[in-house]
Amino acid sequence: MREKRKILVGRVVSDKMDKTVVVKIDTRKPHRLYHRIVRSTKRFKAHDEGNVCHIGDLVRLIESKPISREKRWAVIEIVERGDVADIQPAEVTS
Repeated sequence: MREKRKILVGRVVSDKMDKTVVVKIDTRKPHRLYHRIVRSTKRFKAHDEGNVCHIGDLVRLIESKPISREKRWAVIEIVERGDVADIQPAEVTS
């Protein structure tokens, strides 16, 4: 029986690689001594078979077997499409 695999939700911060996206996961937990909420951010490389994810998308990841040296996650679904401008800053100033 396969163990239950971890599932994370995060934002895509880079989609420049082929079949790979970089996803930023934000976590919040209380500090163990001071009991103040501490935010931490971690970036994961995830497998995106169809190259359908783009910057700003909210995606759901599942833990998988190692796909490459740094990829151990795969994109299950796109929860929400991000709204990022399609034009570059150089085009705005023209």
